[in-house]
Amino acid sequence: MYSEKVMDHFQNPRNVGEILDADGIGEVGNAKCGDIMKMYLKIENGIIEDVKFKTFGCGSAIASSSMATELIKGKTIEEAMELTNKAVAEALDGLPPVKMHCSVLAEQAIKSALLDYSKKNNVYIEGLEDVNFDDDHHEHDFEEL
Repeated sequence: MYSEKVMDHFQNPRNVGEILDADGIGEVGNAKCGDIMKMYLKIENGIIEDVKFKTFGCGSAIASSSMATELIKGKTIEEAMELTNKAVAEALDGLPPVKMHCSVLAEQAIKSALLDYSKKNNVYIEGLEDVNFDDDHHEHDFEEL
């Protein structure tokens, strides 16, 4: 049911914790499943130098958070904005259809942290205005593999 990568990121999550002096913090949740993700970003000269997460949720939520942090660490803000839930799920070698919302939350948590960064620093980040942070995406509004 779960790929080896999902199990690895669940059992050995990367980048767990918080950044006390984070430049951007984003928190999203899904009322229907109870998953909550919080992402912390440290950004230097437009590059995500560090990223940490705290996730309350199922194994797929933890694995999605862990993989998402790995995918954006060391990337530019613009590259992080291009991250999709589909890319997170593909990097994990897939998620069961009923768990795809976990990859959506990971994408949204990162973009929520980028939104916080943009507000704190009065920086425009292209594409943020189009991000839907609605927690009612559970059954729709995401790309399935």
